[in-house]
Amino acid sequence: MTTPASVPLTDLVGWLDTTLNTRAIPDISNNGLQIEGRSDVRRIAVAVDATLNTIQDAADAGADLLITHHGLFWGQPMMLTGPHKRRVQAALDAGLSLYTSHIPLDLHPELGNNAMIASALSLQNRSGFGDYKGLKIGVQGTLPFPMSLQDLADRIQKLTGEICLVHGGGPGEVHRVGIISGSASDHIPQAAREGLDTFITGEPKHQAFSDPFEYGVNAIYAGHYDTEVFGVRALAARIEETFGLPWQFLHHPSGL
Repeated sequence: MTTPASVPLTDLVGWLDTTLNTRAIPDISNNGLQIEGRSDVRRIAVAVDATLNTIQDAADAGADLLITHHGLFWGQPMMLTGPHKRRVQAALDAGLSLYTSHIPLDLHPELGNNAMIASALSLQNRSGFGDYKGLKIGVQGTLPFPMSLQDLADRIQKLTGEICLVHGGGPGEVHRVGIISGSASDHIPQAAREGLDTFITGEPKHQAFSDPFEYGVNAIYAGHYDTEVFGVRALAARIEETFGLPWQFLHHPSGL
């Protein structure tokens, strides 16, 4: 295909809405185009979070559109004051558009955070896992061969580049795995009910600390941020493949 000089923002937003099924998936986030900037898109930046840093970095990189997993608006009205006002103002001053995809990019069967992690671990016999408002937000499946819990944790560490927190409440040899990126430790009981021996998520919650040990399921906490870098990068690569637009990932880890 001939690489276009630019793509109309409305065309790209329509493609994103369709590809991610944005309007049909319930969420606490206001998914979709959150800030409208320039009418044409020549360069894209992607990040996990919409913050003043990522907005400024996107503008400095010459991006016309910033796509993030966590956006600026979460269902309730927010006054444009203080830091929130400065984030919005920075985008408007730069003519930068902001598109957000939270739950739609978690559960997307090809480009989603959970699907990408499952592919990296070569999970087989995949199916949905993790009830969320009538949808299956995560992925479950079997590893290509049984391995020790520590070996699995080491594989995930190589994938994310960060040390995992492991709560070994289940067997030492693991085979059946469930994945929900971000903050999903409240799904440990469901993992036990579905016969999984290991559950991978991002960050632990204090109230769920005992659950892996009491339900007999291993929990691997690989970082909220670190489990959610995959979707935006896969989405950007698909946009480049489809529209020929260059992109870059803005890395601002939270350490959580």
